[in-house]
Amino acid sequence: MRPDTPAENVDHTAEAARLERTAGLYPEDAEALLLRAAAHLELSGDRPAATALYDRLLSTTAGLENPPLIRALKASNLWEYGHEAEARAIIEGIRTTAPRDPAPWVIVAESLEAHDELEAAAETFTEAATLLLPPADGSEAGTAAPTPSTHPLLYGRHRVRRMLGLPHDDWDTLADTLHSSPVPLDELHDPKRIWSLGSDNPAELQAEISRLQAELGTYREALSRPFPVAVLHWPAGELAELLSAYPSLTTEYPSHGTHLATIESSLRELSSSGTPNLGIVTGTVPSYEAFAASEGTTPEDVTLLPQYATTLAARGRAVAWPPQRGAGCWCGAGDVYAECHGGPED
Repeated sequence: MRPDTPAENVDHTAEAARLERTAGLYPEDAEALLLRAAAHLELSGDRPAATALYDRLLSTTAGLENPPLIRALKASNLWEYGHEAEARAIIEGIRTTAPRDPAPWVIVAESLEAHDELEAAAETFTEAATLLLPPADGSEAGTAAPTPSTHPLLYGRHRVRRMLGLPHDDWDTLADTLHSSPVPLDELHDPKRIWSLGSDNPAELQAEISRLQAELGTYREALSRPFPVAVLHWPAGELAELLSAYPSLTTEYPSHGTHLATIESSLRELSSSGTPNLGIVTGTVPSYEAFAASEGTTPEDVTLLPQYATTLAARGRAVAWPPQRGAGCWCGAGDVYAECHGGPED
């Protein structure tokens, strides 16, 4: 499945099963792959199966990269199918251990918010902000800019406090400053917005549609960030080996130069259409053959190529595109990107 596949076209149960199989093949990447599988199970409605995956991860003897994140996801999922007491206990445990990663805080605070626990959600967001953010009081210590990973803390805190009718404080002002959408946070988080949906005034309805579209765009960007839209790149030697073993793929890859040009043009097209978080993954023939075997098909199946790219991206193998200013080109030729594939199109 490509990361940009419309949600209504995704078989979440099948995708979860595929990711579980892939996790078995690549145990070093099992945590990221199983978390994605659990997310698909939640979307399919099989929340008990998602909980089983979270428990499987938490019971592993191998070191986990982010146990608090897994616990937070488990708590959020449990609450959604009636296990409120267990979810609350996990949430309280996360707050007590005070993880240094903002993601678990955001998940548990939003879970509280989703179940109308607004005061508790506000307290949780504030605890996290106090722990992870520089003071927003104008002091010398507060001059450091918050990292992007902490922005959801500020936005969520702003939203909940707005719903509670609390006055702006320094962190709310900082959230307003960081927010880049054309619709201000105060409008996005206005509790009165809901009333405009029942209005008979076309102008009010159109204004609300514009606000919702802007908010949806922000959420789409946030959701896409962890899993890049990745394009598959074959180095020259690997492509030669691939085409030698599977000549039918020549229709997909007429030459290495054409392959490289297609990668750049595809990424530019995606970028111009507004797709965020683009990346490139590099394939190898043995890895691709193993992936094809795990899928029960032949490497000559061209529909397998985007799935292979998606799996590499899920395993954290994607390199961000475009490269930083002055960095080498992604193609590996050794030239600066701007003087190689990053130059103006002919």
